[in-house]
Amino acid sequence: MALIALAADKGSPGVTTAAVALAAVWPRRVLLAETDPAGGDLVYRSAAAHGGPLNPNTGMLSIAATARRGLVPDQLWDHVQPLSGGLEVLVGLGNSEQAAGLTGLWPTLGQAFASLADSPHAAADVVADCGRISGDTPAVELFPHASLVLLVSRTEPEALARVRDRAAALAGRLNGGSRVAGPGGPVVGVVLIADTGSAAKLASQVNDMLVHARTGARVVGTLADDPAGAEQLAGRRRGRLDKSLLIRTARKVTADLYQQYGAAWTASAHAAQPQPHQPQQGQYAPQSQPGQAGRPGGAAVQGRSDGRAAGAGR
Repeated sequence: MALIALAADKGSPGVTTAAVALAAVWPRRVLLAETDPAGGDLVYRSAAAHGGPLNPNTGMLSIAATARRGLVPDQLWDHVQPLSGGLEVLVGLGNSEQAAGLTGLWPTLGQAFASLADSPHAAADVVADCGRISGDTPAVELFPHASLVLLVSRTEPEALARVRDRAAALAGRLNGGSRVAGPGGPVVGVVLIADTGSAAKLASQVNDMLVHARTGARVVGTLADDPAGAEQLAGRRRGRLDKSLLIRTARKVTADLYQQYGAAWTASAHAAQPQPHQPQQGQYAPQSQPGQAGRPGGAAVQGRSDGRAAGAGR
């Protein structure tokens, strides 16, 4: 299992929507962590499993005090809240000023997120919404602990130029000056937000650009530019969420990621846990396939007609 970090260079390409969509169809137990130092959005857009609002004080804010005394990965679950559709989330900070409380703790959090995969009691992958990043954004201190860093980008020329340059800078920084991922370094990938009619062609063109520029990154998939699906995911629109273009393309991205990297992630987790154990209640069994529904607290999109699913609010 793994830490997957999502981020963007500039603008609002939809990092939070992409993170929620991918987590909602993740094939194994997953924790969605809002790690944007500028603050999270889910408190405002999503309902808790009990039907009321999420508690803004339980999540990244509450974990800051715990992490200063050391952080065991299983302690993360003490700060997690389930959303109305069952997705488990570590709620983000309320604003950028609160990020001061996490100064110096980002590497500790990154290690805990990555090590959660090895928990013998409640193992899970972590999808981290890191928001917009720059060279001095503290969330980048999570990246060395990630298995995969995904840069989310739209397809306007200026957005693609920025993601090209950001991918090259990150790949070099994370892999000791080399733009090729080393044995312990994370892979840097790009997820495009694109119209489904032109997505395949654009993905090929952008991938060629990334290769030609020797960024060390490649396009790993595309998510549909689907405002209606995003509204359904946020619980602001009724409809069959599981039939939306956003969720259908999210399933394709997760399936491709697991085809490419899943065996290595599973092998890594098994190596860290030499003693086999049965999945705990609510965990995914290793044979789960991308797109399968899980239990509340797992990765499931039920497609309810009221638009509420994993990550959806009211």
